[in-house]
Amino acid sequence: AMLVFNNTKVIRARIIMHKPSGARIEVFCLEPHAPADYERAFAVKGKCAWSCIVGNLKKWKEGALVIDFTLDGTPQQLRAYRTGTGGREQIVRFEWEADLTFGELLELLGRIPIPPYLNRDSQQIDYTRYQTVYSREVGSAAAPTAGLHFTRELLDQVEAMGVRLAYVTLHVGLGTFRPVKEEEITDHEMHAEYCMISQETADVINQTKRSGGRVICVGTTSCRTVESWAAEDGTMKESAGWTSIYIYPGYRFKVLDCLITNFHLPESTLVMLVSALAGREHILAAYQEAVEERYRFFSFGDAMFIY
Repeated sequence: AMLVFNNTKVIRARIIMHKPSGARIEVFCLEPHAPADYERAFAVKGKCAWSCIVGNLKKWKEGALVIDFTLDGTPQQLRAYRTGTGGREQIVRFEWEADLTFGELLELLGRIPIPPYLNRDSQQIDYTRYQTVYSREVGSAAAPTAGLHFTRELLDQVEAMGVRLAYVTLHVGLGTFRPVKEEEITDHEMHAEYCMISQETADVINQTKRSGGRVICVGTTSCRTVESWAAEDGTMKESAGWTSIYIYPGYRFKVLDCLITNFHLPESTLVMLVSALAGREHILAAYQEAVEERYRFFSFGDAMFIY
């Protein structure tokens, strides 16, 4: 058997900026606006454009938002301008003079995007607590939370049992958590997210399937990544790009055999995915058990193994 993990790393995506009048505006960076630039977006200097969610949007009708900071004793400024809208998200252009990449600016000025239901500010949570221990590829607006259950010690124990470990990347955007509002679930449109799989991981998956082993995905994002790039016969090869795969009951899994996942929000695409794997009645029964036994839901909650 093998485990497939999503090694994306959560960025400090929340930036608290101000209008010249002093009004406080929160800008939540979701993803680079130009899809082809995703892998380079964090290395650019001087200016860039991102899709963002903006708090207190009504107060920002025009002009620049700013955040002042000091670098090596020199006053600096990051400016933000609204350049368009993509529905719920705003397209924001950032400009700065400091000799820093945008990734370095986020590390310096941003905050961790802690989910609001935790009822605490990101400053109250150690940055490492909202990352998996194997996080590496910078780019997510939220953590792939099924992976939070794994410590370094546990990963060593699993490997010692003969289970192979492999990694894919899907940069989690808010589309993953957007509720299904349509009467017909097939009418729901998934927000695209960037994901990639290395040749090394593809080879391990192919070898595991050929030998009759089970591919166990840790989290729905790992599942969606392998299912997005699998050929019809279940074989994999190195791939990268945007996926808007939407898995709901009736879907035939090409690669995944088992899933480790947290308990999710009702009416979410994540519940649709687990129902596609386990069957709606089994999932309803599992959630009923979770409610009765007072399991924890969502980011720092309990997990289940679906096989």
